[in-house]
Amino acid sequence: MKRWVFLLPLAVFAVVAAYFAVGLTKDPKVIPSVLINKPVPEFALPPIKGRDRGFTSADLKGEVTLVNVFGSWCVACLVEHPFLMKLKRANAVPIHAIDWREENPDAGPAWLKKHGDPYTLIGDDPNSKGAIAFGVAGAPETFVVDRQGVIRYKHIGPITQDAWDKTLWPLIQELRKR
Repeated sequence: MKRWVFLLPLAVFAVVAAYFAVGLTKDPKVIPSVLINKPVPEFALPPIKGRDRGFTSADLKGEVTLVNVFGSWCVACLVEHPFLMKLKRANAVPIHAIDWREENPDAGPAWLKKHGDPYTLIGDDPNSKGAIAFGVAGAPETFVVDRQGVIRYKHIGPITQDAWDKTLWPLIQELRKR
């Protein structure tokens, strides 16, 4: 019986070590989303300053689109932005946006004026209503939404040429065939 007292800490250590060992094999950029293959939850965001039309869940039906969550405060969004402008110039796919957590209502529009505006529709989301609907953890995050308004993929972090070529563009092309 005394042996179990000495072996118990070793057993606890082994369980904790196994837990961490499994965790270290996971890709930190892959955060599962419960919304994949489910319709976009209902939301309605007002337009950002300078735009006449906002962005709603109803806007995500009829064609395959990207929904990009950005903020003028987001450094990684600035890294991603030239690639989004490239997609707009190529007319590859409509890109809608959620301008997330802007304290100043002029910040998002000023940022887009300075860096370019790749977005078809933009919703102003200072209180995270749209971000919560999509289950956003941080910016930038981009979602591929099919013609029926169903979320098919979530990309965390800046979109790169590699991510576009290997994952996003092939998925968009496949969803357009359906």
